[in-house]
Amino acid sequence: MELDYLKCVFILLMIVFHLVYIGNRYPVAKAFVYTFHMPGFLIISGYLLNVHKPVPQFLRYIQWIFVPYLLMESGYVVMASILPIREHIQQLTFGLFLEKLFLHPLGPYWYLHTLMLCGIVTYVVAQFAGRHRVLMLLGVLLCLWVLALLGLVTWINAVYFCVGVALRLNHRPFVDTFHPAWWSFIGVVLVATCVPNALQRHTIGGMLIVYFVISFLLWLYPYLPKEVAKISHFIGRNSLILLLFSPMFTVLSKLFQSYLLFEPSGMLFMLVALLFTVVGSFAVACALQKLHIARYVFGQSRIIK
Repeated sequence: MELDYLKCVFILLMIVFHLVYIGNRYPVAKAFVYTFHMPGFLIISGYLLNVHKPVPQFLRYIQWIFVPYLLMESGYVVMASILPIREHIQQLTFGLFLEKLFLHPLGPYWYLHTLMLCGIVTYVVAQFAGRHRVLMLLGVLLCLWVLALLGLVTWINAVYFCVGVALRLNHRPFVDTFHPAWWSFIGVVLVATCVPNALQRHTIGGMLIVYFVISFLLWLYPYLPKEVAKISHFIGRNSLILLLFSPMFTVLSKLFQSYLLFEPSGMLFMLVALLFTVVGSFAVACALQKLHIARYVFGQSRIIK
């Protein structure tokens, strides 16, 4: 339950700061959120990875990440060559298309690319390492370091993934590791304001922020109203749907942006665009289910959990 709640917070923050207007208006807040939200996702993903699955089952798991990734990243690359988005491609060639698809993905889909590579490496190394946990972890880090040198993954992202793997290998409960505490909020403030380069995920300050933010969010969790907690669980369970489909709605939100900027802080636009994106993403998922397309894209007829 706590992990679904954390995923809900992280995915909603991702959507908010993919709104160009909000990111440009609040650059410090964006830098702060970018310090912890994807590292948090990567730690959770590493923690949830099951290296004891039979090979056919694991390959199906990777397959049904790859297929939606392939479709959505392809669409995003084409869209980037047409629309004036931040990652606009001036001239799209077939070679550049393949490069973005397999080597350097655009948009939020880099996370799925990293998840697949880190997952495959961890699973393969685990089959050879057996019960030697330290040997396995060192082997995974070494292989991912090589992939980082080749430019296939970002090293710090791989490290965060391995943190989650290490927690699982040592049978360490996630909540016990990120001890829920109210004073973590003070830790966040002190690190963010006093430690140089703290708003970068690869620095010691950035790592401390990741820890303190997760700790503080876990402290808040028991105080959530029951209905809010239920909604957070639902969104967290279905965070893949939002990751996949949210980019099209954050782009479409520009159509009504100018009508909501009479409220000077931009918060009204942010809330409306966030609701529009979340509802729109689930509407697409629902349509895929109703049209019986989901089974061909996700490997199952029901994708809304």
